[in-house]
Amino acid sequence: MKRGGAPRAAQAGRGERASAAPVRYRVGPIDPDAHRFEVELAIARPDPHGQRVAMPAWAPGSYMIREFARNIVWIEASTASGRRVALRKLDKATWQAARCDEALHVRYQVYAWDLSVRAAHLDSTHGFFNGASLLLRAIGHEAQPCELQLDPPTGDAYADWRIATTMPSAGAREHAFGAYRARDYAELIDHPVEMGRFTLASFDVGGARHEIAITGRHDTDAGRLCRDLRRICREQIRLFDRGRGRAPFDRYVFQVLAVGSGYGGLEHRSSSSLICSRNELPHAGMREPSEGYRSFLGLASHEYFHSWNIKRIRPAAFVAADLQNENYTRLLWIFEGFTSYYDDLMLVRSGVVDRAAYLGLLAKTISNVQRGPGRRTQSVAESSFDAWIKFYRQDENAPNAIVSYYAKGSLVALALDLTIRERTRGRHSLDDVMRKLWERYGKSAFDGGGGLAEDAFPRLLEETVGLRLDGQIRAWAYGTAELPLASLLRPFGVGLALGAGDQGPVSIGARLAMRDGQLTIASAYNGQPAERAGLSAGDAIVAFDGLRVGDEAACKALLARRRPGDRLKVHAFRRDELIERELALEAPASTEAKLALDERPTAATTRLLDGWLGTGAGRRAQDRISRTAPAAPGPARTRA
Repeated sequence: MKRGGAPRAAQAGRGERASAAPVRYRVGPIDPDAHRFEVELAIARPDPHGQRVAMPAWAPGSYMIREFARNIVWIEASTASGRRVALRKLDKATWQAARCDEALHVRYQVYAWDLSVRAAHLDSTHGFFNGASLLLRAIGHEAQPCELQLDPPTGDAYADWRIATTMPSAGAREHAFGAYRARDYAELIDHPVEMGRFTLASFDVGGARHEIAITGRHDTDAGRLCRDLRRICREQIRLFDRGRGRAPFDRYVFQVLAVGSGYGGLEHRSSSSLICSRNELPHAGMREPSEGYRSFLGLASHEYFHSWNIKRIRPAAFVAADLQNENYTRLLWIFEGFTSYYDDLMLVRSGVVDRAAYLGLLAKTISNVQRGPGRRTQSVAESSFDAWIKFYRQDENAPNAIVSYYAKGSLVALALDLTIRERTRGRHSLDDVMRKLWERYGKSAFDGGGGLAEDAFPRLLEETVGLRLDGQIRAWAYGTAELPLASLLRPFGVGLALGAGDQGPVSIGARLAMRDGQLTIASAYNGQPAERAGLSAGDAIVAFDGLRVGDEAACKALLARRRPGDRLKVHAFRRDELIERELALEAPASTEAKLALDERPTAATTRLLDGWLGTGAGRRAQDRISRTAPAAPGPARTRA
């Protein structure tokens, strides 16, 4: 049986699951122009005391309560014979049917107009749904097999629509509407569905077929995209399976929605849902990857790495996830942060970008973390725990109060990797730790395996590489200590310098933005000039020293003529009241990172650097592979 699809081996309780009557779903894009899916759920043996059904409140991989039930337009229930069954709503997302002694059918419509990777979207150009946002959970039947019938919209205008999903077929032809199946509810909602007209390209690597389905208007060089993604996927597969080089699935789909402006991704067990600007995709004649294309490749690399790190290697808190409530863990700095470290690292190891480009990406991450005062207030472990209420719900004070478990988590991974490599003289690395996590937790994830306990990582690291790094982990992940990146990078022949960049000679200590045609303080940083003078987020700046400041360019031009210590009189509107404040200008903080390779590295430095970023010979081999690989024709961002 297919990996990532139906179970490969029967284990305790699996026989009972296989013999149980499947829970059946039917989904149809009933009215694309009104953005409505119609869903029917059939339960052969409902709870004799009154079957309950519930809509998940969040989607795995996106840690915020999203209240998907709010999009249900109407809902009703009946028996298989057509007799109406009363439904009583118990809470915001749960309904209970009256007792019935025959099969229960629940029918409902969902409004689908969320253009994101987390929910559902439907119009006359395409349809998409993440199962957690569309498919009710039959409480008590979650372990039973599920069948999904996908119906096409009616009308000749939709005759050429196709399906892109990795859900195993139960009779449907490839890329066609029809019957699909899943081993249980957890798998059912882990295979998102894209329907419509899309460009389809494919490549093979790691014993698995990989497809790229691009929806939306675009002029993508599909051959280039296949070659680059194949190199990245191959590098990741070989990291986790050095012996066989086999992917943990037989088929994988990158679902790509190309829009005018957008960015986002969400991982699934054998697919990823991606949104990007169409200009970020490669075009014919592109030689070197553009900044936008590097960003897209980093996004795709991030979600693909999650195939191991979060979908299979999981925190213990996510093994039996409660989809109605928050599931707390302090380990997202490992599962999202480590993934954010490896996503760009895979670009340079695969040869898709060169070392200079990679160091530029790394410098950008360091700068993003350094700009935020919140890194001194919140640890990445605390950020992980509070993701549900803070990270995805950022306000004007967020830079002062929180740190990103993605960005700083990736730097913690970097610090650990460099430490391990330097202390073991290149014999071990964080790669070994990831493989140990895969062996211990990942391989059995869908066959009853457990997850990483909250306090287990330091011991696993020590067991794997022979180093006790408890103190570093406490300081870097569970504390707010600055990461000693400059000293850690030095043995690898990489110099790190922090400077002011192009911020100008002075700073008011605030982030500014144009809102409703007015230059406005978006965030006032803790302890810096604007806050100390009594200015706050939302204040609309009118003038500096009696001179009107209409936009950011005028602000920069005026501040360019000042020096640290100068006094600046500020007039601003707070709501409809004019206020006057005076602040003392300061030199900008040294937050902008620059990384540079040593021009005369030693042999030891070169060995460490090659072990970390990959060797030139390895990249040339990758180039040869990519040229012969089969391919089909033709601000800081957060990755989930």
